[in-house]
Amino acid sequence: MRARLASALLLAGLVAAWEAWCRSGAVSPLVLPAPSAVAETLWGEIASGRLWPHLRVTATEMALGLLAGTVLGLGAGILLAEWPALHRVLRPYVLASQLVPKLALGPLLILWFGFGLTPTVVVTALICFFPLFETTLTGVTQVDPGQRELFRMLGAGRLQTLLRLKLPSALPVILAGFRVAIVLALVGAVVGEFVGGRQGLGASIVAAQSVMDSSLIVALFVVITALGMAVYEAARGLEALILRRYARG
Repeated sequence: MRARLASALLLAGLVAAWEAWCRSGAVSPLVLPAPSAVAETLWGEIASGRLWPHLRVTATEMALGLLAGTVLGLGAGILLAEWPALHRVLRPYVLASQLVPKLALGPLLILWFGFGLTPTVVVTALICFFPLFETTLTGVTQVDPGQRELFRMLGAGRLQTLLRLKLPSALPVILAGFRVAIVLALVGAVVGEFVGGRQGLGASIVAAQSVMDSSLIVALFVVITALGMAVYEAARGLEALILRRYARG
């Protein structure tokens, strides 16, 4: 409680200092709007209903991209961990695919899939893929050799060893990668909308920038931050629940 109170007081102090600085005339409202102006703009967007369709689109893109990236990352991580020869062959290509800036892929994805939901989901999935892939690969391959040998002596097959030993042992690492992927999923959705989105919070930022509405831009940043923190805290709660049940088991 003390930590939360200190964090809230720090936020209140920063907002108050920001408001005072803007009201002093030291900075143009066009460059940095006051928190009161941002709050007024945000409330106007909420009350008018203009915000909700864009929020829904971004949340949908985030969820679909996260789901696709998680499935692909988990699958590829398990596959390459179970077949080391395949790992040695494919790992350079997986790494090379992640070194390409995802924003640079935007125009190409638009040519392939057109404008709208699909290219943004693809960008988000590509961004979410690597954290899940890397943590799954690391967790599955770094199982205690003694436990692995015990499973072999008991006659457990590869699938049994994977499901009953390797994946449960790797669960904390995999869940940590999932939390990272959640943050990156929101970044991917917003960045994808910058390039080819017609709706969503990222597309709204681009539209607000075209008319130099700095209050709306900052208000949308607040919404994006709130969305990301809410989803991240939900993932932390789910992770704690899963690990608690895993520890009991």
